[in-house]
Order: sequence, then structure tokens, then C-alpha cells
Amino acid sequence: MMVLKDEQVIVAQATPQGAGAIAMLRVSGSRAVEIVDAVAQFSGTKKLVDQDSHTIHYGLIVDSLGQHVDQVLFLLMRAPKTFTGEHVVEITCHNNQFLIEKIIDIIIQAGARLADQGEFTRRAVLHGKVDLVQAEAINELIHAQTSQALKQSLRQLEGSFSAWIATIEKQLIAVIGYCEASFEFLDEEMNFESQIKERLQKAQADITQVLETFDKRQYVTQGVRIALVGSVNAGKSSLFNALINRQRAIVTDIAGTTRDTIEAGVYREGSFVTFVDTAGLRESHDVVEKIGIDRSFQEVTSCDLILMVFDATATHSQDEINLYQSIAQQHQDKIIFVQNKIDAGNNQLPFLLAEDFISVSVREQKNIDALKIKIDTKIDELMAIGQSPCLLNKRQYNLLLLLDEDLQRITKMIAVKIDYELLAICMNDAISRLSELTGKTVTEDALNAIFREFCVGK
Repeated sequence: MMVLKDEQVIVAQATPQGAGAIAMLRVSGSRAVEIVDAVAQFSGTKKLVDQDSHTIHYGLIVDSLGQHVDQVLFLLMRAPKTFTGEHVVEITCHNNQFLIEKIIDIIIQAGARLADQGEFTRRAVLHGKVDLVQAEAINELIHAQTSQALKQSLRQLEGSFSAWIATIEKQLIAVIGYCEASFEFLDEEMNFESQIKERLQKAQADITQVLETFDKRQYVTQGVRIALVGSVNAGKSSLFNALINRQRAIVTDIAGTTRDTIEAGVYREGSFVTFVDTAGLRESHDVVEKIGIDRSFQEVTSCDLILMVFDATATHSQDEINLYQSIAQQHQDKIIFVQNKIDAGNNQLPFLLAEDFISVSVREQKNIDALKIKIDTKIDELMAIGQSPCLLNKRQYNLLLLLDEDLQRITKMIAVKIDYELLAICMNDAISRLSELTGKTVTEDALNAIFREFCVGK
């Protein structure tokens, strides 16, 4: 059970450090209004404690000697309709770090203490304003680097995952109800095994679907890696430069110009994409080029998508064709075939007659936009999670995986006709995973680990 570290009023800067027009300080706790009143000065006899909730007031911050420190705005918000569920005062002041730290020191001298990392959000969880997965979504939202990451974090903050957890919990509680009914009506030979199996199968199917979103989440947070692979002098480097919209790779007519992998990152349609230009695939006796070719094969295996680039003017040996066919067969789900230099020829390879095939001319910029659209479509397929909630971090994934393993064990227990009373006990243990997810039951160490990732003002 989560408990307050103490009931003392806390204060911290809620906006990032650095020069700017304004900054905001947050004060929260049962005596937050009184403490701010002690360091505030208004016109006449006005006091913050006498004002209505959710109102803004102009005033001054004064030190213990009555000296003016800054002109500020006070936003007064009374419990329970606040982020933390406590009385909160947000102070908007001028954004000078020396000034901010001085105001914080004055508030601390009046009876507050500096907030710990994530303590405002921790108090919000304690007071039932958000649950733990929503709290984690706040941190993910703050650090999101792409529009996709923002959308997923916001969905979880708005309660999509919390609602899903409640649905799963309801299904599992129903299983416990059937178990209890089975041993209560033992003499009447009532059997609820089919209902129990049906509920468990539905829950397991839903859990599996959500677990699968975790891998897709990695594409959103870490980006998609796309390797340009193919024969020497096929125009991979020219295409690479065209895709990143700048001259990053050296381009010449000399075969084997690219001897190492070259990377460049770009944002495309709300996603971060790393394009990797690789050394051309061929037999080589040059030590440096051979190392580059080895790295090309490594990229083929490790990357998320492959642009297999061919020269429309070239004649390929059977060994080359066999190599490309082998790569295509092993990685067919992540390949887009690109035939370059169609302005100069059209020596099409038979196995290029595939759905994910496009002809381009980098020299004339022909079909480059169409290729970008094809790439975006592939990226969307990688990231697609449908309407399922998305797991935002490893903690959520691990707990849901443990729940899935629990339910698999319980399913096996049913198959061997285990006692329903023992089954109900195991079901309660499984449900505890959901309680740990939302923060209903969670250890202090686990909480500390979660909120250690937050900034002080959050």
C-alpha cells in the first residue's frame, strides 16, 4: 500500500531550468495556502487563504525582512480538484534561476521542504487522482520524441490501459466466482468448468494482444532502422542522400566507394527513422572493403526494413542473383525492392516482380516521393497496434507477462481437475499482478524505482 513519506508541504520548480520569460513553481500540501500566504504580499489586507479556489492573483514574493523579491502570479487550487489531490498553489515568476532558487528558499524557510523526484505525481497516485500506469504515462509524455510516442502516452494518461486492466480484472474475478460456486454447490453436481475456461481463454487472448504491442513500442521510442543494401554502384549512396535530403554519403562512379556503413536520422510522418548506407555486396580482396561488406550483412539481419537497391543498367551474375534471392527469402517481410537508374535502362530481374517493388531514378528524382510513401506505409505496419492499449515500459510488460504465465499454469491445473478451492487461491495471486500494475498493491522499493525517473517538479 502506498503511503505518504510525510504530510509536509512540498515545493519545486515545475518548468525546465534555463533562460526564458517565465517559470512556474508548484507548492502542494495541506498547509500550502498558509505557507504561500506567509511569503506573499497583496494590495490592502488581501490574503490568499480567503480567496476562492481556481483563481489567479497578482502579488509579490517577500523575504523574511519584508524585501520585495519578485512580482508574481499566484494560481490557487484547493483540494480535491487539483493534480495532487491536495491544496496547490502554482507561482508564476520571472525566469531567472538565481531568482527561482531564492523564492524556493523563502518558501522552505516558511515551512515547506523541497520535493523529491516525482513526488507531486506520487501524491496524485496516493490520493486517487491517477493510477500508477497513468503516472508512468505522464513521464513518457514529457520525454516523447515523436508524435506517435505522444499519442500513445496521452492515450494511457487518459485511461485506456487502466480501463483495459479493469476489464481483465473483471473477467478473472468472474472465474473466482465460478470456482467458489463450484465448491459451494458440490452436492448438486454443478460444473462451471466450461464457463471458467471461456473466461480464461478470453483474458489470455486479450493479454497476448497487448503484450505484442511492446515490441512495436520500441519502434516508436527508438525509431526504425532502414538499411540500403545491394550491388556495388547501384546508386545506394545517391538514394541515401535523396531520402535524407542532404549530401551525407560520397557519390562517385567508382565501384565500391562506400566501404563502411553511414547513418543519418530523419523524422518522417511523426516517426524517427535511421537510414543506413552500406557497402555494395560483391566478392572483394580488399581488407577494408571486406569488413564493410561484412557489416552490410550484419545490417541486413539487424535492421527493421531493407531497401534492396539494383542498377537497372547492370547485368547481374547468377551468383549475385542467388545471393539476392536468398536475402529476399529470409527477410521477405521487411524488404522493398528498388530498381534505380531507370532513366538509363531497364534490365529488370525476374524475382523483382513483387508487391514491394518500385522503379526510381535518383538522377531525375523520378518516383522518389512514391518510394517515401511506400517506406511510410511499411513503418506504419511496423508500428500498428490497432485499438489495443500500448505497454509503455518494461515494468508494465514484465508484470503482464507474469500474469500470462500465471493463467497458463491455471489452465493446465484445470486440465488435470485440480481442486476449485486451490484454483481460486491461484486466481487471486494472478489478480495481484493487475493490482501491482495500477499501484493498488506495490512495494515501496518499486515505487521509488518508478518515481526516480521523474524530474523533481513532477
